[in-house]
Amino acid sequence: MLLLTHPLSLLSLLSLLTLSPLLSTSLSTATPTPNYLKLPLLLLPSSSSPSLCSLNHHRLKNKTTANLPLSSGASTGSGQYFTALLLGSPPQPLFLIADTASDLVWVKCSACRNCSSSSAHNPNSTFFPRHSSSFSPHHCFDSACQLVPHPNRSHCNRTRLHSPCRYDYSYADGSDTTGFFSRETTAFNTSSGAQVKHEGLAFGCAFTVSGPSLTGPSFNGAHGVLGLGRGPISLPSQLGGRFGNKFSYCLMDYTLSPTPTSYLLIGGGNVTGAGKKPMKYTPLLINPLSPTFYYIAIESVYVGGVKLRINPLVWALDESGNGGTVVDSGTTLTFLADPGYRKILTAFKQRVKLPQPAEPTLGFDLCVNVSGVSRPSLPRLSFKLFGGSAFAPPPRNYFVDTADGVKCLALQPVSSPSGFSVIGNLMQQGFLFEFDRDRSRLGFSRHGCAVL
Repeated sequence: MLLLTHPLSLLSLLSLLTLSPLLSTSLSTATPTPNYLKLPLLLLPSSSSPSLCSLNHHRLKNKTTANLPLSSGASTGSGQYFTALLLGSPPQPLFLIADTASDLVWVKCSACRNCSSSSAHNPNSTFFPRHSSSFSPHHCFDSACQLVPHPNRSHCNRTRLHSPCRYDYSYADGSDTTGFFSRETTAFNTSSGAQVKHEGLAFGCAFTVSGPSLTGPSFNGAHGVLGLGRGPISLPSQLGGRFGNKFSYCLMDYTLSPTPTSYLLIGGGNVTGAGKKPMKYTPLLINPLSPTFYYIAIESVYVGGVKLRINPLVWALDESGNGGTVVDSGTTLTFLADPGYRKILTAFKQRVKLPQPAEPTLGFDLCVNVSGVSRPSLPRLSFKLFGGSAFAPPPRNYFVDTADGVKCLALQPVSSPSGFSVIGNLMQQGFLFEFDRDRSRLGFSRHGCAVL
């Protein structure tokens, strides 16, 4: 899920980063604190079966550890991964989309005053700040209010005790959330059964939510977004001082039944562990004009082992902040700069020896009929990355079932010259990804998921 950013100077970025201590918080547990936080990415119940055609496809405009379970939202028809947290005092359970391409942690809030306890804990309900004794909006003149994008001070009064920090947070498809930037006590149920309590989480209490990403099928079952981006208000930034400035996850294949549990690990040391195959690494690039995103550099692309003749500038991040490639857990499909996409599409069409389906599938440029073919032969796609590593996912990560006996190439073009490519969560499935923010590098391994 992509935040709609506005140009920031490097000085503005540095000023935001220097304010991050303002969000410093404390953690406590009922048992000795682990050196990581491991959270499950949870599955949410749904009455409908997953259908890729119903997924929301983003259209791009121009020193300890925590381990959290991640669950695929595919059962809700969303293609998103959710994690659970407990917010407030007493705690209210909520499910948030884990999103590496945005910073703000926010939940849908209700101004209800006299809601019954049963409605407050209904899985489909929002967060009820009036039911929490620890809820506290930031004042509009608090230094922390400078950290949230587009703070709205039109109603701000320095002399009034209750003059909350108002925010307006937008995403690339025009979706938007507004509300109060606030503080709250939160807790995470870790995979070991321990509960880690976090005092003073800075988050958005959203009273208005609009747009396709936040109200359409991709948001079914979610109460908000868990921002995992590089900015000072993201969850990794807020927990970095306690758990180390890194996080990892492995997104398991949502088509398997039952779907294996995925995990989000905040902190930690060598996540692949002793005796495991080492991770491959590629540098994380910094784009001062879009400081939220985790950029990587593609050097070349291979289909079926053959290097494609694509100008390297197609994948480059230019001096104006345009282009480049972002790794995004909150976008389902993979989007590629149009000149590169066309070469890749042509290469697949030349190498795939299966018939086309009788009916075209809207939204996809290449589909094949695999009826009666138990193990269809599909070419391998591989990205050579800066630093010498290669990311080579299996065909099931980019050829997906859209109907009985039909598989489609789950890539989409980015036509805007100012747009950037996105490696979505389908392409990431089955790989352990480590976002090492201190060393500014992305690690990945095909053999590391078992350690989470």
